[in-house]
Amino acid sequence: MAKPVPPTVSLPAAQYLLVRYAKRGKMRFASHRDVARAFERGVRRAGLPIAYSAGFTPHPKISYAGGAPTGVASEAEYLTLALTSPQAADQVRERLDVVLPDGIDVVEVTEEAKGSAGEPDASEWHVMLPGVRPEAAALAVTGFLALSQAPVERRTDKGVRQLDARAAVVEMAVIDPAERDLAELGPDAPRRVAVTSQQDCAILRMVVLHQVPAVRPEDVLTALSAGQGLVPSSPPLTTRLSQRWPERGSSAVLSGKTES
Repeated sequence: MAKPVPPTVSLPAAQYLLVRYAKRGKMRFASHRDVARAFERGVRRAGLPIAYSAGFTPHPKISYAGGAPTGVASEAEYLTLALTSPQAADQVRERLDVVLPDGIDVVEVTEEAKGSAGEPDASEWHVMLPGVRPEAAALAVTGFLALSQAPVERRTDKGVRQLDARAAVVEMAVIDPAERDLAELGPDAPRRVAVTSQQDCAILRMVVLHQVPAVRPEDVLTALSAGQGLVPSSPPLTTRLSQRWPERGSSAVLSGKTES
């Protein structure tokens, strides 16, 4: 099947749609590039009138807010579509959702004025810690929050980067699985918790600022391990539940609630 050719004359964008999507199951291992390719194919298959950039090699006008790291699930990823003709947001959600791979689910589509979405400045994360009792996790959290700094190192393609994990953490608390509806943590949670008892699987809730250089949940866990001795018995399961959009106020963000 031949690849669709972008129009020779790029039509101006007539509508901007903010798409909230989830990355679930095995798709948490998809890279940002893999997800971007899936959405480009999905937009074409859904027949959406996407606008293209000008120039010798036009590209579909799809812009992404900072994506969750590879290996991390999310209930709150965002991208913006620029369309050349207005479309009903609910219909776009349905048309996109049906053509995307299993594990990439379109949660909500809303219309936006150009540039009004801005950029989110914080995320709420929930991290399941197999083999860690809630009491031990609570002590580690107390010790971490009492620090003025929590320096960690992360190896990147450009070398070793120095980070202060403490400076990025706005809130951190322990949620006992016995007291919290695990459905809020996404489809992977019940299966993962089944391998442990409620007494030895703590859940951390943390709100982390989007800053430069970026501090990821894994960096916070590194600080908790090195400074507080918090070491899970198997790899943690991390899920982003929400993001904070300053331009929209704080009433509907970082609430720990997901939409179906």
